[in-house]
Amino acid sequence: MENQNFATNQEVANRQSVVSIFEWIITFILMAIPIVNFVMIFVWAFGGSASASKANWAKAVIVFWIIGIVVAAVFWSVFAAFFLSALNGFNF
Repeated sequence: MENQNFATNQEVANRQSVVSIFEWIITFILMAIPIVNFVMIFVWAFGGSASASKANWAKAVIVFWIIGIVVAAVFWSVFAAFFLSALNGFNF
């Protein structure tokens, strides 16, 4: 019963293994495919089968996506406010 709570030695070794250059090339090719990239980032980040370095990289990509969405929302909000105030003759 207790062994079910722990990962096997092989699973631990796989998560700690070094990601080869070939794996990174395949990773970047997959990132160039529009919908596949979105799905694979979440699989690598939270799936548990990717190596630790690839999982951390995927989590960092998700953080950058969130930062980009927030920055874009702020930019477009400021742009919309400026545009709407320009339509009203800059009455603040």
